[in-house]
Amino acid sequence: MSTLGDEEVRHFTPDLEKQINRIHTSEDGTIVHMGPYSFHKDELVNAFGGNLNPGIAPMPPIRGLNSVPMGLASFAFCSFVVSLFHVQARDASNQSILIGSCFFYGGVIEVISGLMALIVDNTFAGTALGCFGGFWLSYGAILCNAFGIVSSYTTEEEYHSALGFFLTGWFMFSFVIWLCTFKSTWPFFSLFFLIWVWILVLAIGTFQNNANIIKAGGVLGLLASFNGLYLMWAGMATHENSYFTAIPLSLPYAPKVE
Repeated sequence: MSTLGDEEVRHFTPDLEKQINRIHTSEDGTIVHMGPYSFHKDELVNAFGGNLNPGIAPMPPIRGLNSVPMGLASFAFCSFVVSLFHVQARDASNQSILIGSCFFYGGVIEVISGLMALIVDNTFAGTALGCFGGFWLSYGAILCNAFGIVSSYTTEEEYHSALGFFLTGWFMFSFVIWLCTFKSTWPFFSLFFLIWVWILVLAIGTFQNNANIIKAGGVLGLLASFNGLYLMWAGMATHENSYFTAIPLSLPYAPKVE
């Protein structure tokens, strides 16, 4: 904790009992007040999709550690490939090729990315990436015959109902995660919007065993994959390694530190 004039400036520490719900400034805008905490504006960062930071937040305690692009890359890859199967590209239907990717890339790598995000106090990224890593691990288990999940169902109708329940649960999670992006940026907001709509459409198509609805879900999955790849690039591109960097496109009325 430090002081500036008569203003007490607290460095961020998580406190579950004190929720940050108001943001205002003082000292000609150099001090930003977030609920019970106060910061120099230079100690804060704006919402940015490249690190899945959904709003104004304190600087991470460990500078330069951004695991989010790694997690976004694994999510985008698995989403892209599974969506190609859903749109029946080249008439492919056997998804066994995805098992390794779901376990080791979309699963393990994404979970590690989420855990590393938690280390730098990025709760949103840690929750989103860690949980979606669990999604890919569980989807890989469904595809893997060694788990005996698909073969345990006596009828195709029962299997589609069970898989629909599985997807509905993930739709609910994705929708709630999306509600936390309303103070972020357009690409950030769009990614999680596409994710919950994609999973919802897949759930509907699975319940009805309707190939056309599942194809529509596959198109949404491809769009989500491309969006994820853009945010991955945004998180890695700097003036040191690229001639182009991402321009933050904040949502209307989203608070920003100038």
